[in-house]
Amino acid sequence: MDITLSVIKADVGGYVGHSSSHPDVIQKAKESLERAKEQGLLIDYYVTACGDDLQLIMTHQQGEDSEQIHKLAWDTFVGCTDVAKRLKLHGAGQDLLSDAFSGTIKGLGPGVAEMQFTERTAETIVIFMADKTASGAWNLPLYKIFADPFNTIGLVIASNMHSGFTFEVHDVLKSKKITFNAPEETYDLLIFLGSPSRYALKAVYHKESGEIAASSSTQRLALIAGRYVGKDDPVCIVRSQGKFPAVGEILEPFASPNIVKGWMRGSHHGPLIPVSFREARAIRFDGPPRAIAAGFQLANGKLIGAADLFDDPSFDLARQQALAMADFLRRMGPFEPHRLPLEEMEYTTMPEVSKKLASRFQNI
Repeated sequence: MDITLSVIKADVGGYVGHSSSHPDVIQKAKESLERAKEQGLLIDYYVTACGDDLQLIMTHQQGEDSEQIHKLAWDTFVGCTDVAKRLKLHGAGQDLLSDAFSGTIKGLGPGVAEMQFTERTAETIVIFMADKTASGAWNLPLYKIFADPFNTIGLVIASNMHSGFTFEVHDVLKSKKITFNAPEETYDLLIFLGSPSRYALKAVYHKESGEIAASSSTQRLALIAGRYVGKDDPVCIVRSQGKFPAVGEILEPFASPNIVKGWMRGSHHGPLIPVSFREARAIRFDGPPRAIAAGFQLANGKLIGAADLFDDPSFDLARQQALAMADFLRRMGPFEPHRLPLEEMEYTTMPEVSKKLASRFQNI
């Protein structure tokens, strides 16, 4: 059975501030997707939130980049924005950068990760959702999952994974893409993945079969809007088991928290903390950046789940390490490397300050 799994997210209004999502907004989204399911457009859906980002998880048979599915998501976000405005939530509709739908939701603000595949006898899916961070945040975890044998032992001892995977990398500044094969092009791959502010890992494929293994959102809000309107808060879909990494291998990168950009006003570096669903509220300094992991089994397109995969005490040490990292970085206040470098501040108030003071600079 051919299935398309679409994960589309948007910040349509925060409660309170940028910290969380209001239950009425989530309920409105559920009602919208339930109608679409009753009409036969969707096979199934799951609605949740990570921080102030509304997450629409949908299964259907319309294929990737379907105008019908993208229009459904857009209309859902618009309806939820109306609820947010009525409740006077913070930043109502901030990710909706257009007044009208134009055939695709891409380029309009919301983040999109989709994949089409033939459902296996046991189809295991892990969906990562993040808040207070940027596209490119999945570069390091996805590299570890699909290319690092110290993380994923299946790359060494599983015959159906031993040949490796193919990585599709997007240059988000120049709108170009390139593919690399691992392990043979690992060093070339890392040159680009190590610069997540410009290069984002869009998709991963099983090298031998060509089947898609992972898909992430690479939309950059500031590049679309030309100004700072909030962080990208990316999503990522990863297929698991069989010829793909096991669930434990997929989650293992998050046992060692890494530094990502985002946090307060999208202008700081901070640790990406793996948290349970109930802890996906960005409070301290509007953060720190955090990720949740929702696990599903698919049964003829039905979403069996979600399992809260980071709700596990084995990640407690990672959380404590991340908090210690957060304390260290916060001591630096407005200084780099806690604050992003100047070239990353071009969509904040920095250009306005520079313009105001331009006449006061003198030649040395």
